[in-house]
Amino acid sequence: MQKYIVNDNESGQTLEKYVKKVLKNAPLSFIYKLFRKKDIKVNGHWEKEKYIVNSGEEVSIYVSDEQLEEFKKKYDFTPNNTIESWILYEDNNVLFINKPRGVLVQKDENYNEKPLDQLVIEYLMYKGEYDPQNDLAFKPGPAHRIDRNTSGIVIFGKNHDALAYLFELFQKHELIGKHYICLVCGDISKEGTVDVPLRKNFDTKKVVVAPLSSGAKTAKTVYHPIERFGDFTLLDITLITGRTHQIRVHMSYIRHHVVGDGKYGDFKINNMIEKEYGFKNQFLHASEVHFGQLDKPLENLSKKSFKAPLPEEYSLLLDKLRERKKDE
Repeated sequence: MQKYIVNDNESGQTLEKYVKKVLKNAPLSFIYKLFRKKDIKVNGHWEKEKYIVNSGEEVSIYVSDEQLEEFKKKYDFTPNNTIESWILYEDNNVLFINKPRGVLVQKDENYNEKPLDQLVIEYLMYKGEYDPQNDLAFKPGPAHRIDRNTSGIVIFGKNHDALAYLFELFQKHELIGKHYICLVCGDISKEGTVDVPLRKNFDTKKVVVAPLSSGAKTAKTVYHPIERFGDFTLLDITLITGRTHQIRVHMSYIRHHVVGDGKYGDFKINNMIEKEYGFKNQFLHASEVHFGQLDKPLENLSKKSFKAPLPEEYSLLLDKLRERKKDE
């Protein structure tokens, strides 16, 4: 029999979720069998899967030492401070990262480098704030994601309560606002709104504009011109919803493609920008996040805003466009 004491980070989740994380590699059939046989107890009493575990409670799981070693999550983390220069803000609950373009937020099978979530865990291990061997049922994680080739702000929760609250904020879109800066093709002289539903096509791995009746989800984007360059416009974009590839697809829909977008962009213009200005990346940056009046544990973020400066390569392109405009 194995015994675990629920810590503060692990508190507030269901017993089923807690056990799945402790026995990360165990087959689901094995875990459900433990529940059916009443081989999982809390403080000595059998509890059902949906029981909410609390800090300080003792969870007993009837598995052998050999089974435990097989099922325990395998960690391959090396403590380091690689991301220290990327940090915009940090306190006991949250971490705001200015993610460079090209870094994936969470790993996928086609990405061989360390993703941002792993780098954050390794940074917190380096600081002595997180130990994956002790926090078996919780790990710090991102409250949202941005594309690999989008730079800018990504927010991480460092404990269970903070991460759960962040998830709620991003889901409701009421007490949090996100702004992006992007360079698009064409001249835009006034603000506008794109309000068309989006649906992911799993065959093409693209997001498309589609009717709600087809399973699409509502999507709304508000844009404001910041600076005009004749053939291009720098926009401040506010996301009212947060769908996958939303900005890129909505800008493509109104024929003002994001410069450098290799999936939804104007390839002819992308090639011209690369040839004339040496810029071959996607010009989309998560620039700002702001909060309303928040409750614990994130009350310190109330009424505050956080900004991520543009990457140097983006600023250099804007300078070149300004010079070109002067010469015209």
